[in-house]
Amino acid sequence: MNESTDSNPARPFFLETDSGRCFCIYYPPCSGKSFSGTFLYIHPLGDEMNKTRHMVALQARAFSNLGYGVLQIDLFGCGDSYGEFSESRWNIWKQDILCALRWIKENTSSGHVNLWGLRLGALLTLDFVRDFNSDFNIQNIVLWQPILNGQSYVTQFLRMNLVNNFYSNDSQSPHSVNELRKLSSAGKILEVAGYEVAPELIEAIDNLKLSEIVATQGEIHWFDIVSDMAQSNTPAKSKIIDTWKKENDHLYFHPIIGPFFWATQEIVECPQLLVETTKVFTNYYAV
Repeated sequence: MNESTDSNPARPFFLETDSGRCFCIYYPPCSGKSFSGTFLYIHPLGDEMNKTRHMVALQARAFSNLGYGVLQIDLFGCGDSYGEFSESRWNIWKQDILCALRWIKENTSSGHVNLWGLRLGALLTLDFVRDFNSDFNIQNIVLWQPILNGQSYVTQFLRMNLVNNFYSNDSQSPHSVNELRKLSSAGKILEVAGYEVAPELIEAIDNLKLSEIVATQGEIHWFDIVSDMAQSNTPAKSKIIDTWKKENDHLYFHPIIGPFFWATQEIVECPQLLVETTKVFTNYYAV
């Protein structure tokens, strides 16, 4: 594969995985730059995936301009990939990531592999590294607004179902998160914000906490977007950082003031996040 082109076009393709065909986009490194390595991007879920595509494309271009390749993958049951969301499982997604990293190894000359995850994708990234770090030369992990607690995330996700039930005036529908969780525990697939979510996926996410997952090798760059700098140093975040640093001294926390672009009604940009993320990698290997 030619890893550097003058026009630097993004290349869509389907990657064959054990679960089916996953849609991917590869951004080759910009012409005239030394090949610095490759980023694999892991997306968030649901509407957050759609609302963040623009920001992710901007950052992918920025990495490309520094000499990095960027591979984006739509995980099984998500986006334009094979499968239904109701069939998605946490372990299937980790296998998709494994296949994507193998593609990078086979199709680029990258000696440096970097992972980049957003929201729940950041939590998935770290959980993957915990299982497979020894299989790949992971140099850097970029976390954009990682989910701190899987159970809290699921609770917030399920509340969207309750809002829909309230406006539908359906007296037979569950009217509390506890009711929804009981249905899920009984094996029922829940429909939340237009997505059918399997009990196995809910259980897997429920059991994850950022404080309990840390990559022991490579550098970790945690970018945290807040509306006010006073919110950047919460007890929960401080506890996670202190816990991580006992295992990995190469942890860097980057608080940034900006919009919550993954949750806004309209598609918005967070320019400072792009600036700060790009700045970190400007002087790594790029010439």
